[in-house]
Amino acid sequence: MKFHPQRIPQVFLIEPEPFIDQRGLLRRHYCQKEFAPHNILQEIKQCNISENRRRHTLRGFHFQKPPYEEGRVLSCVKGAIYDIIVDLRSNSSTYLTWISAELSDENRLSLYTPPGCANGYLTLQDNTWILYYHSQFYTPQAEAGIRYNDPFFNFAWPVEPAVISQKDLHYPDFVPSQMENSQQ
Repeated sequence: MKFHPQRIPQVFLIEPEPFIDQRGLLRRHYCQKEFAPHNILQEIKQCNISENRRRHTLRGFHFQKPPYEEGRVLSCVKGAIYDIIVDLRSNSSTYLTWISAELSDENRLSLYTPPGCANGYLTLQDNTWILYYHSQFYTPQAEAGIRYNDPFFNFAWPVEPAVISQKDLHYPDFVPSQMENSQQ
Protein backbone atom coordinates (compact mmCIF):
# COMPACT_ATOMS: atom_id res chain seq x y z
CA MET A 1 0.00 0.00 0.00
CA LYS A 2 1.04 3.57 -0.58
CA PHE A 3 0.40 6.16 2.13
CA HIS A 4 0.04 9.72 0.83
CA PRO A 5 0.29 12.36 3.61
CA GLN A 6 -2.27 15.14 3.31
CA ARG A 7 -2.07 18.81 4.33
CA ILE A 8 -3.50 18.00 7.79
CA PRO A 9 -0.87 16.17 9.89
CA GLN A 10 -1.47 12.43 10.38
CA VAL A 11 -4.18 12.32 7.66
CA PHE A 12 -3.35 9.85 4.89
CA LEU A 13 -4.90 8.90 1.58
CA ILE A 14 -4.18 5.18 1.27
CA GLU A 15 -3.72 3.68 -2.16
CA PRO A 16 -3.78 -0.09 -2.62
CA GLU A 17 -1.33 -1.93 -4.84
CA PRO A 18 -3.59 -4.60 -6.32
CA PHE A 19 -2.54 -7.93 -7.76
CA ILE A 20 -4.34 -8.47 -11.07
CA ASP A 21 -4.50 -11.64 -13.14
CA GLN A 22 -7.02 -13.49 -15.32
CA ARG A 23 -9.22 -14.20 -12.28
CA GLY A 24 -9.62 -10.56 -11.36
CA LEU A 25 -8.09 -8.39 -8.66
CA LEU A 26 -6.86 -8.87 -5.09
CA ARG A 27 -5.94 -5.92 -2.91
CA ARG A 28 -4.83 -5.72 0.67
CA HIS A 29 -7.19 -3.50 2.63
CA TYR A 30 -5.52 -3.57 6.04
CA CYS A 31 -2.10 -4.73 7.19
CA GLN A 32 -0.92 -3.87 10.68
CA LYS A 33 2.73 -4.05 9.55
CA GLU A 34 2.14 -1.54 6.75
CA PHE A 35 -0.05 0.77 8.86
CA ALA A 36 2.32 0.77 11.90
CA PRO A 37 5.06 3.08 10.51
CA HIS A 38 2.36 5.72 9.95
CA ASN A 39 0.83 5.19 13.41
CA ILE A 40 -2.49 4.16 11.88
CA LEU A 41 -4.90 1.79 13.65
CA GLN A 42 -2.53 -0.30 15.71
CA GLU A 43 -5.63 -1.92 17.14
CA ILE A 44 -9.00 -2.22 15.42
CA LYS A 45 -11.88 -2.26 17.90
CA GLN A 46 -14.88 -1.94 15.61
CA CYS A 47 -15.80 -2.18 11.92
CA ASN A 48 -18.97 -0.76 10.38
CA ILE A 49 -20.57 -0.65 6.96
CA SER A 50 -22.80 2.26 6.01
CA GLU A 51 -25.22 1.48 3.18
CA ASN A 52 -26.66 4.64 1.64
CA ARG A 53 -29.58 4.22 -0.73
CA ARG A 54 -29.63 7.66 -2.30
CA ARG A 55 -26.97 9.90 -3.81
CA HIS A 56 -26.45 13.22 -2.05
CA THR A 57 -26.94 11.58 1.35
CA LEU A 58 -24.86 13.37 3.98
CA ARG A 59 -23.37 11.71 7.05
CA GLY A 60 -21.41 13.76 9.57
CA PHE A 61 -19.49 15.56 10.74
CA HIS A 62 -18.88 13.05 13.53
CA PHE A 63 -16.19 12.61 16.18
CA GLN A 64 -15.84 11.35 19.74
CA LYS A 65 -14.76 13.65 22.58
CA PRO A 66 -11.87 12.84 24.94
CA PRO A 67 -10.97 10.40 26.27
CA TYR A 68 -12.75 8.37 23.57
CA GLU A 69 -11.27 9.96 20.43
CA GLU A 70 -11.00 7.51 17.60
CA GLY A 71 -8.96 7.07 14.47
CA ARG A 72 -10.79 5.61 11.51
CA VAL A 73 -10.11 4.41 8.00
CA LEU A 74 -12.94 4.94 5.51
CA SER A 75 -13.20 3.11 2.21
CA CYS A 76 -15.90 3.36 -0.41
CA VAL A 77 -16.51 -0.22 -1.52
CA LYS A 78 -19.50 0.60 -3.74
CA GLY A 79 -20.38 3.94 -5.35
CA ALA A 80 -18.60 7.23 -4.56
CA ILE A 81 -18.33 9.86 -1.83
CA TYR A 82 -16.96 13.35 -1.33
CA ASP A 83 -15.30 13.21 2.10
CA ILE A 84 -14.18 16.09 4.34
CA ILE A 85 -11.90 15.90 7.39
CA VAL A 86 -11.75 18.79 9.89
CA ASP A 87 -8.80 19.16 12.27
CA LEU A 88 -10.16 19.80 15.79
CA ARG A 89 -6.86 19.28 17.64
CA SER A 90 -6.06 22.61 19.32
CA ASN A 91 -2.34 21.75 19.41
CA SER A 92 -2.18 21.06 15.65
CA SER A 93 -0.61 23.42 13.10
CA THR A 94 -3.75 22.97 10.98
CA TYR A 95 -6.28 23.42 13.80
CA LEU A 96 -9.75 24.25 12.41
CA THR A 97 -8.78 23.68 8.78
CA TRP A 98 -10.34 21.06 6.52
CA ILE A 99 -9.45 19.00 3.48
CA SER A 100 -11.52 16.94 1.07
CA ALA A 101 -11.05 13.85 -1.08
CA GLU A 102 -13.18 11.75 -3.36
CA LEU A 103 -13.31 8.03 -2.60
CA SER A 104 -14.96 5.54 -4.93
CA ASP A 105 -15.11 1.88 -5.82
CA GLU A 106 -13.23 2.84 -9.00
CA ASN A 107 -10.24 4.66 -7.43
CA ARG A 108 -10.13 2.18 -4.48
CA LEU A 109 -8.66 4.85 -2.17
CA SER A 110 -9.09 4.88 1.60
CA LEU A 111 -8.80 7.85 3.94
CA TYR A 112 -7.41 7.84 7.46
CA THR A 113 -8.95 10.29 9.94
CA PRO A 114 -6.78 10.55 13.09
CA PRO A 115 -8.13 10.94 16.63
CA GLY A 116 -9.18 14.53 17.28
CA CYS A 117 -10.50 15.14 13.77
CA ALA A 118 -14.09 15.11 12.53
CA ASN A 119 -15.23 13.38 9.38
CA GLY A 120 -18.23 13.86 7.13
CA TYR A 121 -19.16 12.71 3.65
CA LEU A 122 -21.69 13.16 0.89
CA THR A 123 -22.62 10.27 -1.38
CA LEU A 124 -22.24 10.97 -5.09
CA GLN A 125 -24.11 7.88 -6.35
CA ASP A 126 -27.13 5.83 -5.37
CA ASN A 127 -26.37 2.64 -3.38
CA THR A 128 -23.05 3.81 -1.97
CA TRP A 129 -21.46 1.62 0.71
CA ILE A 130 -18.73 2.75 3.11
CA LEU A 131 -16.53 0.44 5.19
CA TYR A 132 -15.04 1.92 8.38
CA TYR A 133 -12.34 0.58 10.70
CA HIS A 134 -12.28 2.26 14.15
CA SER A 135 -9.57 2.44 16.81
CA GLN A 136 -12.15 2.89 19.60
CA PHE A 137 -15.52 1.47 20.46
CA TYR A 138 -18.51 3.70 19.79
CA THR A 139 -19.27 5.57 23.01
CA PRO A 140 -22.66 7.34 22.84
CA GLN A 141 -21.92 9.82 25.65
CA ALA A 142 -18.74 10.96 23.83
CA GLU A 143 -20.44 11.46 20.47
CA ALA A 144 -20.25 14.98 19.00
CA GLY A 145 -20.61 16.64 15.65
CA ILE A 146 -20.47 19.71 13.46
CA ARG A 147 -23.26 20.76 11.13
CA TYR A 148 -22.48 20.27 7.43
CA ASN A 149 -23.18 23.93 6.63
CA ASP A 150 -21.66 25.54 9.73
CA PRO A 151 -20.76 29.15 8.81
CA PHE A 152 -17.48 29.00 10.77
CA PHE A 153 -15.97 26.49 8.30
CA ASN A 154 -17.62 27.44 4.99
CA PHE A 155 -17.42 23.87 3.68
CA ALA A 156 -17.49 23.47 -0.11
CA TRP A 157 -19.78 20.57 -1.03
CA PRO A 158 -20.06 19.59 -4.72
CA VAL A 159 -23.90 19.69 -4.45
CA GLU A 160 -26.44 20.54 -1.77
CA PRO A 161 -27.18 17.48 0.41
CA ALA A 162 -30.64 15.98 -0.14
CA VAL A 163 -30.82 13.40 2.68
CA ILE A 164 -29.61 14.34 6.19
CA SER A 165 -30.48 12.89 9.60
CA GLN A 166 -32.22 15.19 12.08
CA LYS A 167 -29.25 14.83 14.42
CA ASP A 168 -26.74 15.93 11.74
CA LEU A 169 -29.00 18.74 10.60
CA HIS A 170 -29.38 20.28 14.07
CA TYR A 171 -25.87 20.47 15.51
CA PRO A 172 -25.43 23.98 16.99
CA ASP A 173 -23.10 26.56 15.45
CA PHE A 174 -19.47 25.66 16.07
CA VAL A 175 -17.60 27.69 18.72
CA PRO A 176 -13.82 27.01 18.87
CA SER A 177 -13.61 27.66 22.63
CA GLN A 178 -16.00 24.71 23.21
CA MET A 179 -13.51 22.38 21.52
CA GLU A 180 -10.57 23.69 23.56
CA ASN A 181 -12.54 23.19 26.79
CA SER A 182 -13.48 19.62 25.83
CA GLN A 183 -9.84 18.71 25.15
CA GLN A 184 -8.56 19.68 28.59
